[in-house]
Amino acid sequence: MTKRSWTALGIFCVVITAAIVPSPADAARRLSVALNAADADFVALREASLRGDMGEAGRISARLSDYPLQSYVEYYRLYPRLVSAPEGEVRSFLSKYEGTAIGDRLRNDWLLVIGRARDWRLFDEQYPKFVLNDDTQLKCYALSSKMAKGENVAKAAQELLVQPKTFGEACVDLIGRLQRDKQFSEAAVWKQVRLAVEFGVPGTARRIAAFTDVSDKQLAQAIDKPNVVIDQGASNSKVARELLIIAIGRLARTDVERAAKALERIQARLSGEELAAAWAQLALPASLSLSKDAAGYWRKSWGVFLSQEGYQWRARAALREADWLMVAKAIESMPPDMKRDPAWIYWRGRALLAAGTAEDAHKYFQLIAGQHNFYGILAMEELGLKVAPLPRPQPPKADEITEVSSNPGLRDALKFFEMELRFEGNREWNWQLRKMNERQLLAAAEYARRNDVLDRMVTTADRIKVELDLTQRYPIPYDDIMKTATGPMGLDKAWVYGLIRQESRFIRSARSQVGASGLMQIMPGTATYVARKIGMAGFTLSSLNDIKINITLGTQYLNMVLANLGGSQILATAAYNAGPGRPRQWRSTLSKPVEGAIFAETIPFTETRTYVKNVMANATWYAAMFENKPQSMKTRLGTVTPREANLAELGDLP
Repeated sequence: MTKRSWTALGIFCVVITAAIVPSPADAARRLSVALNAADADFVALREASLRGDMGEAGRISARLSDYPLQSYVEYYRLYPRLVSAPEGEVRSFLSKYEGTAIGDRLRNDWLLVIGRARDWRLFDEQYPKFVLNDDTQLKCYALSSKMAKGENVAKAAQELLVQPKTFGEACVDLIGRLQRDKQFSEAAVWKQVRLAVEFGVPGTARRIAAFTDVSDKQLAQAIDKPNVVIDQGASNSKVARELLIIAIGRLARTDVERAAKALERIQARLSGEELAAAWAQLALPASLSLSKDAAGYWRKSWGVFLSQEGYQWRARAALREADWLMVAKAIESMPPDMKRDPAWIYWRGRALLAAGTAEDAHKYFQLIAGQHNFYGILAMEELGLKVAPLPRPQPPKADEITEVSSNPGLRDALKFFEMELRFEGNREWNWQLRKMNERQLLAAAEYARRNDVLDRMVTTADRIKVELDLTQRYPIPYDDIMKTATGPMGLDKAWVYGLIRQESRFIRSARSQVGASGLMQIMPGTATYVARKIGMAGFTLSSLNDIKINITLGTQYLNMVLANLGGSQILATAAYNAGPGRPRQWRSTLSKPVEGAIFAETIPFTETRTYVKNVMANATWYAAMFENKPQSMKTRLGTVTPREANLAELGDLP
């Protein structure tokens, strides 16, 4: 390979390994695991490989010739040498481990190197063999390969290039190729620049902008000093008008009203399409700040390209106003894949219901009713049904358990879990699930239960469509501790279990990137606060992963948050994830009471919005199990009423 290829792989390593190199907290946790000498060597090999230390990886791997996870030993020996390794060596590995998770992983790695080298013959040979096909950069390389053969890929590129954070060099280069080949117009390139700015990746925006006539300094000014660009106004220059649109969006992040006034002042200088794009750039931050004017801004944006977030927040802004005609129009304007999402199937049905066409609405509800997710449950209730206990299927037979327990990939996954290498363990486990039928999935979930890997039990059970075992999907470990913790407070046990299922998936040693620990993912400061409030003698942070202590502190804090927010589970759930102050602020922006489902749908933090929906759906299923009777999630969600944020009420609650 050339020197340029080596440099390319160096950049590639930074991108790929960022998600899998252990954090300092992960490394410290593994030090506490009693590893034997061979396991310790394997962990050291992994870390040497991922940091690109070829010499150390080679020396350590030589000591592991008889190690059980031999495919991974060979992978970690080869990975840091991938750019310079002979093609025959790479092919030999792929042939030896064809059809395995680690084989597919190496093919992914190698394809990135091949694509960067523009070896389209070899790329086209290997790409169809990449099973997971979940790498956006490879998809961009695949389109570049087609372009090299003279194909028009503009439509496919437009559908692919929607998440700038995943672009990497491959997709930026694809945009440049499309522009040079005149498959992308200047306007199409500017759409990608705006998209990258909106997603908060200015570096990517600046690399894409290099394919236009704008200077790096001009774009940086629009991003970092939008007032300066707005004060200069629009001119006949296409570049100046595009920079103005970007500047309006950037200003709106900090001052929506000022951005709106500025746009109204200069709107006559923009074309109709440019003006609609500018209003869209303003409307998204207005929506995320829950501005009362957001829907009005979105109404001025019809007919222009939006980001995925833009399409969805246009509908959410309409939901907050209960403008069902606008909800329907906003959903109809979405790309086809987005319209098929259960969320928008459900809200489209609701819009039809509001329009008085119940028969058509029910057709949409029937598409998703019965799914265990938030929208499936809501759709069931629109059809007059409720979540109810289900009969357990026939338990896995002994021979079915024997079959899954002899699966090499599942056994390897358990070995990874034993060493607390969850990334590799999850990958191996999930790879094996892809081709299993329902009985095999049921047995694999039971195998996970017997090996106390409850998160994999839940993940496996979630794939089952017919032979549903709710005890696998919604486990209730440590029920005696939970009853002791929740009983005296009258805290809803189903809700607590629903929260744990979302927080940690019952991984006792779970630790988040921000330091939250244990089943209930409690932050150290919160744990210390609660322990002091309830008089827990002798509490230390080192005991936070103790099951009893973690559940005791987590349930006590959840009860405090619930009381602080007037007994609303939906608000308290949001508070547990985002802090007590934020749900109060979000509620204070309401102009009238809204149903809980609309409040959940319009939470401006993506993580919290997803979290609340999942917890409330989980809790509904747990309640059906515990009470052995049908449950209404709509009742659980309730109604959220406007109320001024009163920070004094928060006291010192963290």
